[in-house]
Amino acid sequence: MTVTAAGSRHIVLTGATGQIASLMVTHLAPRHRLTLTSRTPRPTGQRSGIRHVTCDYGDVDSVVDAFRGADAVFVVTNDPTRPEHDRNIVRAAGRASVGHIVKLSAAAVRDAAAHDLITEWQRTNEDRIKSSGIPWTMIQPRSFMSHALAWASSIRGSGTTYALHPHSRNACIAPEDVAEVSARVLGDSRHHFRSYELTGPQSLSAHEQSAVLAEVLGRPLTCRELSREEAHATYARRYSPVMADALLESAERQLAGAKAFTTDTVGRLTGRPATTFAQWATGHKDRFE
Repeated sequence: MTVTAAGSRHIVLTGATGQIASLMVTHLAPRHRLTLTSRTPRPTGQRSGIRHVTCDYGDVDSVVDAFRGADAVFVVTNDPTRPEHDRNIVRAAGRASVGHIVKLSAAAVRDAAAHDLITEWQRTNEDRIKSSGIPWTMIQPRSFMSHALAWASSIRGSGTTYALHPHSRNACIAPEDVAEVSARVLGDSRHHFRSYELTGPQSLSAHEQSAVLAEVLGRPLTCRELSREEAHATYARRYSPVMADALLESAERQLAGAKAFTTDTVGRLTGRPATTFAQWATGHKDRFE
């Protein structure tokens, strides 16, 4: 099947409860039929033209049923310790004759020095999709600006942010930009067999992000450096131990400058400049107050 930019399509978004798929709905719903899949049930009351399917990614037949009739599928998974989910998604896409896979991957896959668990998992996922025979597009963003929301509680409580290597820089990107780019390429044959590295317009450290947030909030903030042990404990409160280890490895690459490079891809694909951290923080100011 060759799908062009014109016309209404049936699009499946996996990871429907995650932030990127949720943001994509705004761009896609006016023009396309959407199926949103997730492992957990969603509240009733979906908009016209949108259906939600509870999908067990551990059961390939369940995924096939969700993908049936799809012109394009947006794939986002978030657990490197469950690689069978990724395998089943690609198998199901083939069995359901999906016309296009758009994969949310990571910019780190381009870094030959990156061998942490998360990056190797994403590389394997990309290779599997590229070998599937299905037209594909890879979305490879840097860290999301929304990771700063992890500071919301400490900002409200003590006016403090925390970071391992607070002066190392990352060309982080607004999730809204990732969602818009992903929505634009879904089902569009002009983007078949292409990989897009997405970054924000500038490279910022945690210390610099904290200064931006202080200006937006109109009050001083202190950015405190975490020790390696403190950082690992912080990660381990949210993720598995192996994920925490991988995030520490990633932080060391950031310290070495591996994540400071910026691209103009958002501008080229959307026709507007990428969102700055100041713009993102202003738009989410209420989350920090």
